[in-house]
Amino acid sequence: MLIHINPQNPQPRLISQAVSILREGGVIVYPTDTIYGIGCDIMNKKAIEKVYRIKNRDKKKPFSFICSDLKNISDYAKVSNYAYKTMKRLLPGPYTFILEGSRMVPKIMLTKRKTAGIRVPDHEICLNLVQELGHPIISTSASLPGGEILLDPSLLHDHFGASVDLVIDGGPVSDEPSSVVSLIDDTPEILREGQGDVSIFR
Repeated sequence: MLIHINPQNPQPRLISQAVSILREGGVIVYPTDTIYGIGCDIMNKKAIEKVYRIKNRDKKKPFSFICSDLKNISDYAKVSNYAYKTMKRLLPGPYTFILEGSRMVPKIMLTKRKTAGIRVPDHEICLNLVQELGHPIISTSASLPGGEILLDPSLLHDHFGASVDLVIDGGPVSDEPSSVVSLIDDTPEILREGQGDVSIFR
């Protein structure tokens, strides 16, 4: 199923439709402030396993997830003063921050070091989905097996077909993923340079 949602003013009825799919353990493709992502409710283990299958990904490599704001992040991660100040300056925005996960995060979503990748995209559709669902949603790129990133929702719909329950067309997005920065032990480490200025971490 492919639905069009206004990226500036998401229609509440359509957000509710997408959220009811997430609540039922569905997997969706949705726009972010970087590229289109594949996601599900992080509290639904079966849905997470389905995303691993779609992405053909090793379960030892957890996915990042989207929170709605800084307060929401503090429910799912241990946030030091330094991390809070850093994220307050840069979020919402095209960054994934690696933090130590809290007990609220399912084990399948944590690395061996108990860390998690967390995003707050500057995109109303994502933020509305998380707020209405009440839980974070997985954020992994809607890319092809060779790593090619698809930017056109109708192509995404054609490619993923029956393996996902819904594709949200939120209009054009960027072709570059987020920058990934670890804030573990208050020692910033740039793990991937993407969108988002990382010069302050050098």
